Amino acid sequence: MYKLLRSETLKPVVMIGVDPESKGLALARENGLKTFDNGIKGLEENSSMAVILFDATSAKAHYKHAEILKSLEKKVIDLTPAAIGPFYVPSVSSNEESIEQYDNVNMVTCGGQATVPIMKAISNVVPVEYGEVVSTAASKGAGPGTRQNIDEFTKTTALALEKVGGAKKAKAIIILNPANPPILMRNSIFAKIADGYENKESEIIDSILKVVEVVQGYVPGYRLISAPEIKDGIVKVFVEVEGLGDYLPKYAGNLDIITSAAVRTGELMATSMAKKENV
Repeated sequence: MYKLLRSETLKPVVMIGVDPESKGLALARENGLKTFDNGIKGLEENSSMAVILFDATSAKAHYKHAEILKSLEKKVIDLTPAAIGPFYVPSVSSNEESIEQYDNVNMVTCGGQATVPIMKAISNVVPVEYGEVVSTAASKGAGPGTRQNIDEFTKTTALALEKVGGAKKAKAIIILNPANPPILMRNSIFAKIADGYENKESEIIDSILKVVEVVQGYVPGYRLISAPEIKDGIVKVFVEVEGLGDYLPKYAGNLDIITSAAVRTGELMATSMAKKENV
């Protein structure tokens, strides 16, 4: 909500929840938003209120929501690992101009938003035979929704590393670290590249640095921990994400990056829709 309130393209108008005593709904009202506490039924009864919806519930819930939202002819940005619509990673997805054709786009996972851009940057230069990522987040920054979707997280992230990131085969691992004080989100990206890369090392590194800069355009706390390494056909990249601290603690970079990417995607969706209407 706080990120949407800062957007120059989108205007948040309604927040929907299921708990009348929700602190989030109370904050939404304080910021001028209409609120409903009866779930998606509230939207069904007031369907003209919004054009683009952000679903931040769970994969299981989104399967039901997607059907309802499609029947209402709404656009939905899916922040769950349901992956009903195509994966969308703002920094590297190539269908920006035609994004309005989709009624549902999927934000992969927090780990996917952090690691797919790096994998794509590498595969743009040289084929990636195998990609593996390890995303570590503070346990305190993982709510019940994240914990319920662990299996979907690993599957969806791995699939996005292949479909969007360009790896021929990929694997994803998530670790919830109980350390106190909580750690920042950290991501380790490993890519086994094809033979013959020796003369392309500088090109690979330049490609990585460029995509990091693009991501930083909508996630300021996204940064390399160290310089990319290339040795024995393996590219190693280590990234951490610090949140802006709008509402959640700064260590919750895992939640910051996916919400930031969702807002950016919503802005692209709205801009694309407006251009189509003006043609």
